[in-house]
Amino acid sequence: MNRPQSLAIIGSGPSAIYLLKHILDHAASLRPTLGEIVVFEKNAFIGMGMPYTPQTTDIYNMSNISSEELPELPTTLADWLRSQAPSVLADLGLEGVEIKEDEVYGRLALGQYFKAQYQLLQAWLTEAGIRVHSHADSQVLDVRDDAESQRITLFTQSGEAYEFDRVIIATGHRWPEKDVPEAGYYASPWPMAKLLPKDGEHYNFVIGTLGASLSAFDVISSLAHRHGDFIPKGDALTYRPHPGTEGFKMVMHSSKGLLPHLQFDQEEPMREIYRHVSPTDMAKLMDAKGRLRLETYFDQVCRPVLQEAFQKDDLPKMVKRLKDPSFKLLDFIEEMSQQHEYDNAFEGMRIEMKEAEESVKMHRPIHWKERMDDLIYTLNYYSSYMPAEDHVILHKKLMPFLLNVIAAMPLPSGNTILALYDAGKLEMIPGSVTHVRKSKAKRHTVVEVEQEADTSTYTYEMFIDCSGQGPLELEDYPFPSLVKNKTVRPACAAFYRSQSVAKLAKEDPELLLKIHGNTLLKTGGIDIDPSYRVIGDSGEANPRIHDIAFPHTTGHRPYSYGLQACNDTSRIVVKAWLEDLRKVAAMERS
Repeated sequence: MNRPQSLAIIGSGPSAIYLLKHILDHAASLRPTLGEIVVFEKNAFIGMGMPYTPQTTDIYNMSNISSEELPELPTTLADWLRSQAPSVLADLGLEGVEIKEDEVYGRLALGQYFKAQYQLLQAWLTEAGIRVHSHADSQVLDVRDDAESQRITLFTQSGEAYEFDRVIIATGHRWPEKDVPEAGYYASPWPMAKLLPKDGEHYNFVIGTLGASLSAFDVISSLAHRHGDFIPKGDALTYRPHPGTEGFKMVMHSSKGLLPHLQFDQEEPMREIYRHVSPTDMAKLMDAKGRLRLETYFDQVCRPVLQEAFQKDDLPKMVKRLKDPSFKLLDFIEEMSQQHEYDNAFEGMRIEMKEAEESVKMHRPIHWKERMDDLIYTLNYYSSYMPAEDHVILHKKLMPFLLNVIAAMPLPSGNTILALYDAGKLEMIPGSVTHVRKSKAKRHTVVEVEQEADTSTYTYEMFIDCSGQGPLELEDYPFPSLVKNKTVRPACAAFYRSQSVAKLAKEDPELLLKIHGNTLLKTGGIDIDPSYRVIGDSGEANPRIHDIAFPHTTGHRPYSYGLQACNDTSRIVVKAWLEDLRKVAAMERS
């Protein structure tokens, strides 16, 4: 193909921004074959991303990443904030605030920063000879692939059709379940504005959330600030409710009754895929059939790294436990989870707040948490090689452990939580939510909770699902032609032992799927190859379509570490293009 190719990017959030950054880094190599990039964004604000745009988030919602943890863009977050006019900082709630590299700031500040970086990258790419066009308020409703012409057609909500040589799907978060506002039920917290009382009004009733995630704390913070005031008290806060809000209270439903761990200092703020193991050594861990066992990874890679980390943390008991070969991954998860379990999660957070503040202020890393984060981030890029049995352990045991014990809540959010708890405005109910009944007629939502052998019910005038983004099933995939024409297929994992199929068929048959006569485990989302090319019914990767949207790829990328994963994912895609170009050039020379 002699003419320069065209690329479409669906979505303009952080994944798209880091993609533009990596294309710019290799513009000299890509320019001869890539002439034009067109970015489609369904919302009015381009270059921000769903969690950071004024359309969805709120001035009281904190990000959970500092400037020093953000992968490289033209300007750092801290430097960009320092360069802003006082009026801009005032709008972001940062007037008179000393800007630091290791502090976390609001989601809206991050959104404005990303927008500025997007605009810079767009201009610099155009200067480098690769034109970039942006379409805001332009939702792509369908994508159609034509293998014969090797072209892809995008259809937008306005009825227009555009043809491209390559497309990258970077649509980000998506919740297919619908809100039922007549019953006070909301399938996600976003956009936050839908949950807020009208100006000058209050909610004088109990509000429930499903989950105690960082999204739940966004809801709690936004509502609490509209029903009272937070008063500084030394390094902590107290909460003073507004008059007429005596009935206002928030209740979190958490299956284990846990709050996330708090922010901690890190030796290396940036995750790296191969910090503790090389690609060559990862390949050596696989058996003759190319399968990677979770326990093998724990033994050969995690165990020695964690021993060193616990030694640095002065925890000799855990070093000794890890030296014992009979101490397995599930034993480790159980041991470390117990240290985070308290009869009262809020009082536990109060205890852990002292350790967290000391870690951050004195720059004393908690090595084992940082290492565990790195190790599972590496595993994230190899989980497609694991058999189904290990995927079950990963999703049922390891991921909840990571999200509860490793996930780091910013210290200011922790102080907000404790202030609300002390004021009697926040409560936690442990137990698994097994059923949610939405009644439009009675204008409430009833929640059934199982804890051990008991089942209890709770009724709410407002109930918000804050359990986070789950994998999108194929029927919810946003581009119907790709599904209809079998250009995409579900992500699955083969079983290591046939006996496991019968066991899971009894326990959770909905997780099983038959493809070409083989019974497989549905791991969630769509099938992709290591370079994020979509895989269709034929089993072949499509060279024209990459999908890097986390809800679509979570079956093969279950622990995509936020913005740092956006950067690594985009880098992998661009690296794959460069490799393709090298192969073509080599063929032409021969």
